[in-house]
Amino acid sequence: MIVTTKELFAHAYGRYAIGAYNINNLEQCMGLFQGNLESRAPFIIQISKGARSYTHKKMLEALIRTANEIFPDAVFAVHLDHGDEATCYDCIESGFYSSVMIDASGEPFEKNVEITRRVVEAAHAKGVVVEAELGQLGGVEEHVSVAESDAKLTDPAQAEEFVKRTGCDSLACAIGTSHGAYKFSGTQSLHFEVLEEIQKRLPGFPLVMHGSSSVPKEEVDRINAAGGRLKGAKGVDEGQFARAAKLGVTKVNIDTDGRLVWCRVHRESFRDQPENFDLRSPGKVFMKEYAKFIAHKNQVLGSAGRLDEVRALVRPR
Repeated sequence: MIVTTKELFAHAYGRYAIGAYNINNLEQCMGLFQGNLESRAPFIIQISKGARSYTHKKMLEALIRTANEIFPDAVFAVHLDHGDEATCYDCIESGFYSSVMIDASGEPFEKNVEITRRVVEAAHAKGVVVEAELGQLGGVEEHVSVAESDAKLTDPAQAEEFVKRTGCDSLACAIGTSHGAYKFSGTQSLHFEVLEEIQKRLPGFPLVMHGSSSVPKEEVDRINAAGGRLKGAKGVDEGQFARAAKLGVTKVNIDTDGRLVWCRVHRESFRDQPENFDLRSPGKVFMKEYAKFIAHKNQVLGSAGRLDEVRALVRPR
C-alpha cells in the first residue's frame, strides 16, 4: 500500500524513525520488501535522480508497482531523493510518487526559499508532500558533492523561518552527518544541540537525517578481504537513532550501507566462485542479505513491529 510520508510521520513522531532506503535494481527492491515485511515495519522507498536515469525511470516504477502486488501487506511511501526543481515537477506530474525532496540547499537562503515554495505549491495541488533541505552535508552522493570545508550545520532560527515561508512538510537538517562512506574521523558525532533547538522552534514538525549509514566495520573488513580498498571508513553510531527520534527525526536516510552489502556479497562471490558466470547466484545471496540488513536497521530505528498499527491509521494513496 502506497501512502504519503506525512501519514507515516504523524504516527512516528517522537517515538521512532522510519527507514528511507534507496533502490536501483530488482534485487534491492525484492530484498527491501522482504526485509520490511519480516520485521513488520513501514518504510520509505527512495528513488534518486541517478537511479531514475540508470535504466529508465519507468523501469523502477514498474518494479515498485509489481512489488506492491506481490507484497500486499507492505505499507510504504515512494519518495524522490535529492531532486532538483525540474525532476520534482516530473515526479509530481507522474502521479506515482507520494513524496518529493527538493534540494536547493546549495543556493543562498532566499533562493532556496523561492525554489522550495514553488515546488510545494505544485506538489500540494496534486496531493504530494514535500521534503526540503536547509544547511549542507559534506561528502558525495551521486550528483550531490560538497567539500567538508563547505558543509554548514542548519541554523535553527533559519529553519523556523524557512518552514513558515515555504510550507514544506518535512525538513532535512545538517547536524554533522555526511554522504558516502567517509563520515567521521576521531571523536566527531552528531550535533544533538542543533536538533534540540530546532524542535523547540518547530514542535511537532518532522525532521530528516540524511547521510545516516553506519558503515559497519565488519562489512568494510570483508570487502577489503575480498579485494576491496575501502580505508578509514566510519559512519553514524546506530545507538544515536533513538535519541534523534525523540528530538523529532522521523525519517533516516540509509543508502551507503546497502551498497556495502551489495559490494561485499559480489566481491566474495567472485573470489570464492571464480568459475561462476551466472549473475543470479550472487543475486540470490544479495536479496537474502539485504533483507537481513533492512530488518536490522528497522530494529535500531524502532520501526520494527509497527506495521499493523500504521496500517490501521493510513489509507491507500
